[in-house]
Amino acid sequence: MWFSYLSHRRACRDKQRERAERIASLKPIYHEPLTSQDKEILSRSVSSLVAAVQTSSLSPSAILVAYSKKALQAHAQTNCLTEVMIASAENWASTANRSGPLAGVPVSLKDLVSVKGWDSSMGYSALVAKPMAADGALVRLLRDAGAVPYVKTNVPMTMLSLESTNDVFGSTDNPHKKGYTSGGSSAGEAVLLALGAARLAIGTDVAGSVRAPAHFSGVYSIKSSMHRFLKQGSASSMPGQEGIPATHSPMTRTLEDLETFWRAVFQMKPWNYDYSVLRIPWRDVKLPEDRPIRWGVLWDDGVVTPSPACTRALKTVTAILEKNGHQVVTLKCPSPYEGLQIASQLLLADGGKTASRNHHAFESNDAGMTSAFRGFRLPYFVMKLYAWYYRYIRRDPIYAGLIDTHYEKNIPEFYALIARREDYRSRWFKVWRDVEVEGRQGDEGVDFILTVPNGLPAVPHGGMRHGWKACGYTFLFNLLDYSAGVMPITHVDATADALPRTFRPRNAIERNYYRMYDASAMEGLPIGVQIVGRRLEEERVLEGMKLIERLLREAGAGYVGLPL
Repeated sequence: MWFSYLSHRRACRDKQRERAERIASLKPIYHEPLTSQDKEILSRSVSSLVAAVQTSSLSPSAILVAYSKKALQAHAQTNCLTEVMIASAENWASTANRSGPLAGVPVSLKDLVSVKGWDSSMGYSALVAKPMAADGALVRLLRDAGAVPYVKTNVPMTMLSLESTNDVFGSTDNPHKKGYTSGGSSAGEAVLLALGAARLAIGTDVAGSVRAPAHFSGVYSIKSSMHRFLKQGSASSMPGQEGIPATHSPMTRTLEDLETFWRAVFQMKPWNYDYSVLRIPWRDVKLPEDRPIRWGVLWDDGVVTPSPACTRALKTVTAILEKNGHQVVTLKCPSPYEGLQIASQLLLADGGKTASRNHHAFESNDAGMTSAFRGFRLPYFVMKLYAWYYRYIRRDPIYAGLIDTHYEKNIPEFYALIARREDYRSRWFKVWRDVEVEGRQGDEGVDFILTVPNGLPAVPHGGMRHGWKACGYTFLFNLLDYSAGVMPITHVDATADALPRTFRPRNAIERNYYRMYDASAMEGLPIGVQIVGRRLEEERVLEGMKLIERLLREAGAGYVGLPL
């Protein structure tokens, strides 16, 4: 045990020293202030950068210098970087495909994305100094498209938290407010985007891991459905976990860049790089023009009431939609709480063994995962007694229902959960066709679902001790495998978003979560909304996001932009 701990401390020390030395050894130009040319490059959209490289008015090397400078500044502010690949990226930039759809554009990568010769430790000290043997499918496609990977970014160990902290690299701060999380598990990607140190980023999502950081940090993302985006060859904290589909998904600084990125990836025919990608080209989708678009709103998942700040953002969007003739209806759907029960059991059906197998003795973990894994180690009857106490003494069936099922599943139990998942998905399938519209029952259905990405804005560091059970607004759509996007709408306002004195939490999850909500302390933090489409409808979700952004711009309302 002590040998394991000493190995852990040595690996953390060595990795942090390696990162510091790589930064210090970069050419002096990377440590200089931004020039006027750098600032002009950083202000350009992805399509503008690509056009400039393709016409030889800008070089990939000049673009790399500007974004690398900014990334190092962002890292100094937030501790967001893991692998600093800038020195190698100089060679990659000099040989980049200058005619590709991403010619010369730097792309940041979540730490798990495999780049040959570089670690994908994911915050596990046991995986330090174990470089990947080959580029993953995504990196190969990006290089062929002319893109230049230049940094990798921080994650939570286990990849199962909405806060990114680990012993190897430390905690990553919110780009808008010190002391708050930037989300998880794709936190570092969101930070670089929010601070203008990246325009294109790659994250992954199994319970909200690109959408929560987008919401907490004020950027854009669309979680892909399973088999739509490349993922083969990347590392994983839970290889083989297929109960809840985990997907790689792009994140960007602007909605325009998000569309450019998706189109560029599909122009490269990703199914030729990754056998798991469905052969579905990017489709030009038009929203209905002969009838109002119907938006079903999930106002409350029955577990955590959205905070006044998040509710205000959602109401801002629904109001602008209704003002412009769209139909907004309260969504009638299967219990989101039931979805949370099914999803949480499927994701950790092995009792957390796979995610913790690389865990050294005394290696710290995310606060929420520490309590979750501790529960798996307790005798079954203890958890049953605990659930009984909450159900019958505390009168809290919501929390009791999650405790009651918190144990390692055997194979028949796992199969039964898969069957429950499929039945639940079939019931949600009817929601798209059989929603009540204008007081009459019909088969017109909804075009999109709108909801919050999380009950709260970004929470203070350590908040996932209570908050990991409150991720139902994103986790639900992983269970359903729907395409889902998040876009920034507004910021927390201390006066407008204060918690009413009449508020009373309905359950232990909500009570613990709301202990962190303080509109005055959170003032200025970003707030987003989530736009959900059916499976494999990423193009349609993008069009829905574009519509909302256009209406907000025309009305002069909303966030719609990220100058910091």
